[in-house]
Amino acid sequence: MKRITLILGHYGSGKTNIAVNLALSYRKEREHVAIADLDIVNPYFRTKDSLDLLNENGIRLIVSDYANTNIDIPALPQDMYAVTDDKSLTCILDIGGDDRGALVLGRLRPEILKENDYEMLLVINKYRPLTADAPATLEVMQEIEAAANMRFTGIINNSNLGRETTAEAVLASLPYAEEVSKLTSLPIVMTTVKEEIAPELMGKVENLFPLALQKNFIESKIN
Repeated sequence: MKRITLILGHYGSGKTNIAVNLALSYRKEREHVAIADLDIVNPYFRTKDSLDLLNENGIRLIVSDYANTNIDIPALPQDMYAVTDDKSLTCILDIGGDDRGALVLGRLRPEILKENDYEMLLVINKYRPLTADAPATLEVMQEIEAAANMRFTGIINNSNLGRETTAEAVLASLPYAEEVSKLTSLPIVMTTVKEEIAPELMGKVENLFPLALQKNFIESKIN
């Protein structure tokens, strides 16, 4: 576990839900855990939707004052520099979709690279239109890396069909994830799956990570 974990990927790949679940998992091992919501691309799925859950578990939320309001502006949190300044924090950074979202890392990148205690994970989803195959996913990855001026260190296979996801759909995504891994020379650090079908996949999928879905994710077909 690195001190800073950056979560990036294609728009709608499921980054925010993964960030919340990772924070809950990290909290079992670390005392001071925070999520920094740096998503200026998609104002709908926000970590603030899970504020009560995060508070109950002692997880700090770094988020724009305008999150979950009717003011739709690309504002960054005022206290986002706590990510690099407070070395006692174990931080998960939820970065906006695609290359445009990755641009926000420009302000934090120098200190993150200097400390060199981070991992940058690419969230992939075979069932999204623009990442339906490995070459297309590789193109998206390269665009994000160029905008962030940083390189990915691992892959999260979050291939899903929202509420329609079955164990079979997850299993069918494994060859795709393996091809992305081969093309990029990056390890698949986990395959995520909603909690309800996790028992069906135990022993069939390596590094399986069950996800509890946020309220907004449950109410939508988009994960």
